[in-house]
Amino acid sequence: MKKFLEEFKEFINRGNVMDLAVAVVIGTAFTAIVNSVVQDLIMPIVSAFIGGVNFSDMKLFIPLGAGDSAIAYGNFIGAVIQFLIIALVVFLIVKGLNKMQSFAKRGKTVEETKAPHCPYCLEEVAEGATRCAHCTAELPEPAKPTIVAK
Repeated sequence: MKKFLEEFKEFINRGNVMDLAVAVVIGTAFTAIVNSVVQDLIMPIVSAFIGGVNFSDMKLFIPLGAGDSAIAYGNFIGAVIQFLIIALVVFLIVKGLNKMQSFAKRGKTVEETKAPHCPYCLEEVAEGATRCAHCTAELPEPAKPTIVAK
């Protein structure tokens, strides 16, 4: 049992778990804000455009035995709108982060080595070769790779 508790403590103290916990708390708060925006701001505007229909009242009643059951498709429509808003915000955040990362990478060159080539026939030759294996020309100096900046 002690080993289990030590492993659990090590798991909890990892940075990833703490980051995930913070993300869940912020996500929960963000969801409450999005719910309020959709229910209190967007749905009344949409309702006004479609003739004053309250989406939470939109139900399909199914008569079953002693009581009536209802499919609340209006609530589903609200949930879909909430999902689309959250997806849009996450997309915009990821797009912004990608743009910031690409902006941070500007000005930094990446160097790449290119295999040596014969100056006469332009075929690739082995590093250190003094003669081209393709055209048999004698190279002015032993072949060495070139560094190219991207």
